[in-house]
Order: sequence, then structure tokens, then C-alpha cells
Amino acid sequence: MNNNNFADRIAQKLNIKRAQVDTVITLLEEGATIPFIARYRKEATGELDEVEILNIRDTLDSLKKFDSRVQAILKSMIEQDCLTPDLEAKIKNALTLSVLEDIYLPFKPKRRTKAMVAREKGLEALADYILKNQNSLSEKEAQRYVNNDKGVPSSLEALAGARDIIAERISEDFSLRSELRDYFIKRAEFSSKLIKGKEQEGVKYKDYFAWSENASRSPSHRTLAIFRGASEGFLRYHILPDEDQSLKLIEKRYIKAGISISSCSNQVLIAVKDSYKRLLAPAMETEMKNTLKDKADAEAIRVFGQNLEELLLEAPLGQKRVLAVDPGLRTGCKIVCLDSSGKLLQNDTVYLLPPQKRIEEAGEKIKTLVEEYNIQAVAVGNGTGGKEALAFCRNLGLDKSIIITAVNENGASVYSASEAGREEFPDYDLTVRGSVSIGRRLMDPLSELIKIDPKSIGVGQYQHDVDQKELKHSLDDVVAFCVNRVGVEINTASSRLLQYVSGLSGKLAAAIVKYRDEKGPFRSREAILSVPGMGNKSFEQSAGFIRVRGAENPLDNSAVHPESYHIVKKMATGAGVSVGDLIENDLLLKKLNAEDYIDDKTGLPTINDILAELRKPGRDPRDSFALFSFKEGVDTPEDLKEGMVLPGIITNVTDFGAFADIGVHQDGLIHISQLADRFVKNPMDIVKVNQKVQVRVMGVDLERRRISLSMKGL
Repeated sequence: MNNNNFADRIAQKLNIKRAQVDTVITLLEEGATIPFIARYRKEATGELDEVEILNIRDTLDSLKKFDSRVQAILKSMIEQDCLTPDLEAKIKNALTLSVLEDIYLPFKPKRRTKAMVAREKGLEALADYILKNQNSLSEKEAQRYVNNDKGVPSSLEALAGARDIIAERISEDFSLRSELRDYFIKRAEFSSKLIKGKEQEGVKYKDYFAWSENASRSPSHRTLAIFRGASEGFLRYHILPDEDQSLKLIEKRYIKAGISISSCSNQVLIAVKDSYKRLLAPAMETEMKNTLKDKADAEAIRVFGQNLEELLLEAPLGQKRVLAVDPGLRTGCKIVCLDSSGKLLQNDTVYLLPPQKRIEEAGEKIKTLVEEYNIQAVAVGNGTGGKEALAFCRNLGLDKSIIITAVNENGASVYSASEAGREEFPDYDLTVRGSVSIGRRLMDPLSELIKIDPKSIGVGQYQHDVDQKELKHSLDDVVAFCVNRVGVEINTASSRLLQYVSGLSGKLAAAIVKYRDEKGPFRSREAILSVPGMGNKSFEQSAGFIRVRGAENPLDNSAVHPESYHIVKKMATGAGVSVGDLIENDLLLKKLNAEDYIDDKTGLPTINDILAELRKPGRDPRDSFALFSFKEGVDTPEDLKEGMVLPGIITNVTDFGAFADIGVHQDGLIHISQLADRFVKNPMDIVKVNQKVQVRVMGVDLERRRISLSMKGL
């Protein structure tokens, strides 16, 4: 299938104009990235956004894989010399993989089956007779096929072989499989039960010890929970509709007359039951399992992606001098001092447990470091001992201008032991690296979190159960979109951050950092072209997302692409000022008529983007930093009382609700039914990761470590 046919299918499926799809496919094949296409090729695509372009790319990839399977099947059938014009047309017109595989099933090379053995014994003619003459006496006809030399010692053996052939034919009936598949989709029950003797070990799956619901309505989290329970050996599940109704559906096609025990129709009935139980039901159940898994994976990956996006775009404190604390009560708190660019200046360890002298020494040491390094903010990890360490720092009497706040440390330990951590700090141990990560997260969450495998950040839903290749693919997209939406300062960015910039590979990102280290900071965007390996195409794709703070041309620190600099110069000339004087000059910018600057290459969408950027050049799209505090005196689940209203931070959003950190080292669940005073279909319509909320304690189960919360009426 060529790109024209692909484009037709994509346009129809996504309800996007064919011309837009053609343009996106062409740009992608030319090496353009999705962020670049969405931001700088709006006229060409009709202003498609990142999500729409992403859907075109993914649908194209899916169609190409499907077409590859079509070609493989056609090749196989040609080699078998069984491809007829009618079959070829059916194969080429198949729209789904299941239909395609149903057509191919009778010709698919398979292991030796019961039907194959029966055919080798010469029983296919008997199978034909039984199907066509259902009122006849079956055993009388079968007697003719008794042949010891062929391994058919009796009429019963002959009938058994004929039934095997009939059963396989039924299972390979294209239209029957299609009808039965539809019935499974509509009527199959997804049921699970406890494996005997696993009651205590599998208590976390207690809700599914005797569970049943319509499979098509099973939500993602429940599907994945049952599958995980089964893989861990605690549950057994089935995805099947009513057996009697399924058999009736098949019998309607194959049983032609009233059944008597000696008739051929009775042999067909036995074959129908065998075909369903041995061949069709297992095949359809496997299909249903795969369908449910794919659907659950897609939803879980979508939720994970949205949560990750919110986390990566968390408000940054900005370039401040930070003292970071990785809490540890028994082993001590590792503290580090960082300059405003995140460079490690000092590290030490303090102890917050008795004797009192040691606690006093800890306080003096922190105050000395704050003064010595002119610290502007204190970042305390929110892990075990975090709340105590935070309270300790707040009670030191530091200058009120110093921000003292908790920082989510999920994944910091992963970074500490990672290749990225070792590369940055080869001469320091894990605890120092973890503390640095905590401090840098406060300054710029995006720059720091991209160094960690997203699966370790803790904002997913059964992330270890979903298709890992698809998960990585999706999360890489999310990270790239976030990085390019914010933009990257070329003179301070790590190679890990730079490799997510549109058009830059890991190799090119490393080359940029090496060149910067050897030659000094870049003075302009154009200077990046001097980096070995940086070609015009890579520059075109990346330049608009790169920022050069303090560049001679102020546009180098904006989202205006170099290809549009001439337009800004024309605007400035028309206004009688320099480019620098035009930037952020609302009075002059309001006088400009966007349509005056449209030409054969640049349309109104791009002109409007340029004007918006000139009003606030290089503006960070993330929210401003806001300080947050948990309720004092509520430190453990034992401190919670039903009815308490507390401040909290949303840490994870799932299909069934959201989890909130309320400062007791155990997140509480706000069930979807408790998120608002109205019906909520999607929790993400109400809350986002890192959102600050007020919650009411509904219940505390100390034994199971479960906290139930509500946002209703707050």
C-alpha cells in the first residue's frame, strides 16, 4: 500500500482533511519532528496541534505494520500455490488484523492437528458425507471407511476422525468466526476467582476473589489488576460468554435436521461442541484477552503520559542558591549547597536524633552553610523523615526571605545509581547525588526529571504491566513535547536535556556540550552551526527551541525561529525602532497589523505567534512557584481523625480516582465518586498531578494502610 492509500485511511479514521494528512506525512518523511511541525509549520498543516500530528504518525506506523502483514500473507499463499483472485481481493480489502488472520487461517502453516491425521487416514470424504446427509445413519456410512492398514479399526474410529475434520472446518469458517467474535465482544464475561489456598498471600487481590462483569465494560485498572493477580499465581480468570448461547449460534449454521442419536446430524452436533470447546472458545478467549490488554495498556499509558506531563511542567523556583536536604533520621541527613546554576559547592551530613548536642550541631552547621553560600532556598526531600527535617529547618530562625519547602523525591535514588548520576558526579557517593537531585528539582523540575526513567517517578497506573515498548515510546514523546514547549538554554543545559530538543540526537547533544566546554558559551543561535555534526536540517529543526540568554540579537532568546527574523526586522523598521526596542513594547506592537506581514512563505498563524512572542519573549509557559505546607501536628496515619480537613498535593491520577499526599508518609485515595459534588467521568477533568487541594478524611484503615479522602463540599 502506498502513502496515498495510507493518507486516505488516516484522513477518514481521524476525521482530518486529506491535504493536511499528506502534508504531515511528507514533513515526517523529510525528518521534521512533531514539535517543529506543530510550532513552525502551521500554515502547511492547517494548524494541526501536537496531538493531532502524533495521531497521524502513530496511525501511519500502524497501517504500515498491517500492510507488512498483508504482504507476508500474500507471499506465503503464493508459495503454497493457493492464492486465488477472490482470496487476494479479500486479503487486500481486510480492514482489521483479526479479519485478515481469519481469511488466512485455513492456509496458515500449522503444527500437526487431529484433522490432518484424519485426512491422512482417508476420512475427509466421510466428513463431507456427514455434513451433507444429516438425516442418514452415520455408523452405516462409517463402516465403509474401516481399514486396519490406515489405522481405522472400527466405524467409531472413522466417525471420530470425521468429527475432527468437521470441527476444524467449523473453527476455520470465516463468517462464523466473525459472528462469534462479535458475540464475544458483546456478551463475554470477565470473571476471576481465587486459587485455592492463596487467601492470605493474595489478600491485596481480595476484591477479585469472586469477580464477574461484562468484559467490554472492564476499566483499565481492573483489567490490569486481574491480569497481574493471575501472573502472580493468586487468581484464575476467564473471558467467555454463555456457552449454551455460543453453541446455539454455531448449531444454527451447521445442524440441518432433527437430531437422533444414530444420525449424521448427531455427529455434527458432537463436532460443533468439540470445535467450540477445543478450538474456537480458546482462540476467541485469547483474542479477547489481547484486546482487553491492548485497551487497558493504551488507557494506562495515556493516563501515565498526562500525569508525567503535569509533573514535568511543575512550576520551577528558578535560578536560586539552594541548600538541599536528603532526610535520614538514623543514618543522618545528607545536605548539599548548590549555586544558582545547580553546581555542587559543598556537601555534609547532619543528625537530627538525640543526643541533644548532636541536634544543636546540626542546626549550627546548616545556619553556617546558609550564611556562607548566601542560600536563598532550602529544599527538603519528602521521603522518610522528610517532615521532621522540614520542621527542623523551619525552626532554625533563618531569614524570612529564605524559601523552605518540601520536594517530591520519587526517583531520586534511581538517578543516584544511574549512568547519568555517575557521569555528573563520579567522585561522590549515592547520597550526595540524591541530595543534588532534590535541590535541582526545586530549581527546575523539568531539567532534572528528564534524567530519570519516567517509570521510576511514580505517577503511573500498573506501569510495569503494560507493553514496555509502547510505554517508552509514549513517554519519550511526552518528555520531548514538554522540553520543546519550555525551550532550552543552550549554555546551561545538560546533554541529557539537549537530546530531547527537536532535531538533536544524543550524539549531537553531547557534541554541543563538548564544544561549549572547550570554546566557551555560545553567543548566538547561529554559532551552534559551528558544532561538528550540526547540519542545516538539524539547525532548522532545533533553533526555535534553543534559547541563548544575553545574545546580541534578543530574538535568540525567544521562540521566534531564525527563518522569521526578517519579518521582525521589517516590523521594527516599519515602527521606526530597533528590534530590541520593539520587543515587549505593547504600545508599538498593538499598532502593527498582522496581515501586513503575510507573504508567500509565512501566513497569519505564524505572524500571530511572532507577535505573541514579542510581547513576552522567552516566557516560561509553566506556572509561577507557590509555597505549600502540610498541616502541622499531623505526621502519621495514626494522627488522622475522620472529618479532618487537610491541605494535600495530588501525587497520582488514575481512572478510578486520585492519590493525595497529606503529609503522613502514606498517600490517601480520593475515589472518583468523592472528587466533586457532581458526576465525574474522568478524574483528570477535576485534578492534575501536583495540584494543591483541600481534602476531608473519610476513613483510615491502619491494618491495610489505606486512607480514604474526599473533596466533596470543599
